[in-house]
Amino acid sequence: MAGVGPAKPGIRELRARYEAHGQGHVFRFWDRLDEDGRRSLEAQARTLDLPALVRGFHATQETASTPSLAPPEVEALPEYGGDPARREAARERGEAMLADGRVGVMVVAGGQGSRLGFPGPKGLFPVGPVTGRTLFALQAQKLRALRRRSGAAIPWYVMTSEATDAETRCAFAAEKSFGLPEDDVFFLRQGVLPSFDFDGKLILERPDRIFENPDGHGGALPALLSSGALDDMRSRGVTTLFYYQVDNPLVTLGDPTLLGFHARAGAEMSCKSLRKREPEEKMGVFARVDGHLGVVEYTEIQPAQRDARDASGELVYGAGNTAVHAFEVDFIRRVAAEAEVWLPVHASAKKIPCVGAEGETRQPDAPNGYKLERFVFDALRAAETVCVVEASRDEYAPLKNAEGSDSPATARRALSERYRAWIADAGLGAPAPRAALEIDESRIGSAEDLRALSLRHPSDAPDLILTAPGDDV
Repeated sequence: MAGVGPAKPGIRELRARYEAHGQGHVFRFWDRLDEDGRRSLEAQARTLDLPALVRGFHATQETASTPSLAPPEVEALPEYGGDPARREAARERGEAMLADGRVGVMVVAGGQGSRLGFPGPKGLFPVGPVTGRTLFALQAQKLRALRRRSGAAIPWYVMTSEATDAETRCAFAAEKSFGLPEDDVFFLRQGVLPSFDFDGKLILERPDRIFENPDGHGGALPALLSSGALDDMRSRGVTTLFYYQVDNPLVTLGDPTLLGFHARAGAEMSCKSLRKREPEEKMGVFARVDGHLGVVEYTEIQPAQRDARDASGELVYGAGNTAVHAFEVDFIRRVAAEAEVWLPVHASAKKIPCVGAEGETRQPDAPNGYKLERFVFDALRAAETVCVVEASRDEYAPLKNAEGSDSPATARRALSERYRAWIADAGLGAPAPRAALEIDESRIGSAEDLRALSLRHPSDAPDLILTAPGDDV
């Protein structure tokens, strides 16, 4: 082909390696590529740990034995039999950890808002019931309050993806890090994984590119290691990381109760759970899987186990996973260094862009291969000690769907209801029952904070308590 010189030294060895692993088709358009195309494909092909990827993919295709399940131990809420004094002691322990500067906060924000009909990173979705504040802005308010209450410079580790990184960084720059010191915001980008077709062949999305997608929330732990974030934590004296996903506007950021239970148990990884409303609720559940604490996805649990109830009528497997965790930093380093062992890839059939016989791009009408991803809760198998702490319903209102359950409407309603409850508990005159409410959580994080302001009515603090007429959705 005109303008294309001889093959670079090493390309033959690279192609031979792919041939040896049954993936030589990756280079089938090589003779038709220009120099830029060849350079791009070669560079990408060299970054892939091909033996590990092929091993991992083949492992997903093996028929797994049916695991034995047993209920997990959970630190229950007081209304469900938990010890109030024990929970209060845990909260105090967590507050001391925060005040000592031993805690960092991580948000997993690699997802886009496509399922919400939003053209951008999900963290930039406007969720404030009155102002339309974004998820990032609301969470930054909470972090500013946590820093003020603890007196510590709590760093925020923001994990993006290839699709969300540039726009997220630009938004933080434009908003001056949402009121946080720029030096205390650390960006890292999650990794990617290729996809395989149903015959176990890597999928090309273009003649010069292997299809890749973000490697799932489990990619957070390797990304913390490769980005230098764990070294940053060490330099700051951070020993424990509070982890959450960006799509939950009700998350209790840096929850001292979770941190305290985690520390009291000497745990390497801890989790917050939510009591499922019904067996069919779409949440993975905590269980002892073949003797080790793990998470069983709602699509994988057997109906008999899903529906089983104990003598008191509670679901035996009703501890839903809220995707909120606490990790010891040294534990993250150990797991990330052996990601192939502790964070295996999982495969799900999807419609994946691919090339046709002539190199044209095709958008399949039906699933044509498997996307791979890692799950962060798989790290539980590596932990010698774990702790599961029950959360209340008013800490969870994820944004998953454009309409119906777990949608912007339900999230905004949940926020308004939280703020209305604070106002009522503080003894203030409540706004109209269906008015939208929004409170500045950098200043007010509870009814107690409201009482401390000595207000007579919410209208006495219009800059902190905002209302809008009509439906609170």
